[in-house]
Amino acid sequence: MKIVASTRLNKAQRAMAASRVFNESDAEFNANAEPETKDEGKTLLIAVSSDKGLCGSIHTQIAKYTRRRLGELNGNADVVAVGDKVKAQLLRTHADHIKLAFSGVGKEEPNFAEVSAIADEIAQLGEYENVEILYNKFVSGVSFEPSKFGVFNAEAIEKAPGISKYEFEGEDVAANLADFGLANSLLTAMAEGYASEVSARRNAMDNASKNAGDMINSYTILFNRQRQAVITNELVDIITGASSLD
Repeated sequence: MKIVASTRLNKAQRAMAASRVFNESDAEFNANAEPETKDEGKTLLIAVSSDKGLCGSIHTQIAKYTRRRLGELNGNADVVAVGDKVKAQLLRTHADHIKLAFSGVGKEEPNFAEVSAIADEIAQLGEYENVEILYNKFVSGVSFEPSKFGVFNAEAIEKAPGISKYEFEGEDVAANLADFGLANSLLTAMAEGYASEVSARRNAMDNASKNAGDMINSYTILFNRQRQAVITNELVDIITGASSLD
């Protein structure tokens, strides 16, 4: 499993680098348009994980981060769970906050078609004042950290002070930009999370192999000591018996 994870890591990092390009263009648009985040109103938290285990504490970390954000928001938030692992952990403590869940994700690196389908389902939940995507950010081959993306809704984009810098054609421009921004951010979050998961699985399997080796060495030493003790006792019995015959 370590070898398989090591092979997949390079592919996952390439997918992550490609997704960051889309997110950077989105961030540039938000920096120019300057949409504002509202302090009041209900928030939608999208927790990104996967269905697969044997990768250390990566799913636990994102579940803890989601619980912490729920506490900071005083429970005034709904949760969308992307992946069975984070869903299972959040169901234990915040089942009433989970409004939607997705399974069958994280088997391969994400693509825009898959993410768009997820974003369309999330859009059916209705409008939220604030939307946050919680995910595991890939830091290096040995570390990750829970992070978040802020996603702006159509109303915030339409009322953005800098939106006049752009010339748009057609109708429902703000709604289309909001939908595209959600899909872009979700793609980046899932790609970052996938790369973090593959890296964590490689490290977890490496540690498991080392621990197994240590256990083998420890039990081998214990076995040899017990065998020597048995042999010593048998020799003592033989010598004692021989001495008694004399």
